[in-house]
Amino acid sequence: MKLWMTSALVLLLLSGCNSTQKMIQLQNKNAQQALLIQQQQAKIEALTKQLQNKSKTRRFHRSSTLPPPPKRNIKLKKVEDTNFNADYMYPQTKTRVSKPQSTDTTKTEITTNSTMTKEACIAMIGEEKFNKYTEMFGSEASSIKRCSMLKAMKH
Repeated sequence: MKLWMTSALVLLLLSGCNSTQKMIQLQNKNAQQALLIQQQQAKIEALTKQLQNKSKTRRFHRSSTLPPPPKRNIKLKKVEDTNFNADYMYPQTKTRVSKPQSTDTTKTEITTNSTMTKEACIAMIGEEKFNKYTEMFGSEASSIKRCSMLKAMKH
């Protein structure tokens, strides 16, 4: 019986100490969080003051950079339906007759053959791109010329 009483008393004493330790830990944690909140509020206040100062200086800066007034008085024309001129608004354009461009493929082939050949071009950029350039530019000579330009840019 005495053993039971002493063990109960010891358990009661230890449980009481344990709860006070938890309370102290919670108070310390709350104090740390309160300190963090105060620091964050101070930072927020400083940033809002900076924003207010910048907005004041921007307003002043904008008003100081206004352009000068015009030197001469400009009279605006009154727009009415009676002064509409269809010839002015929609002038007749002359149709252009496009002349067929005569390109000498022999000249381009001679100049390109000395620097780049079709096989060298295909080896450099690949057959798919070569065919794409041929379709895009209209002839193999122009795609070979493109290859020579690419080669010149690389070197």
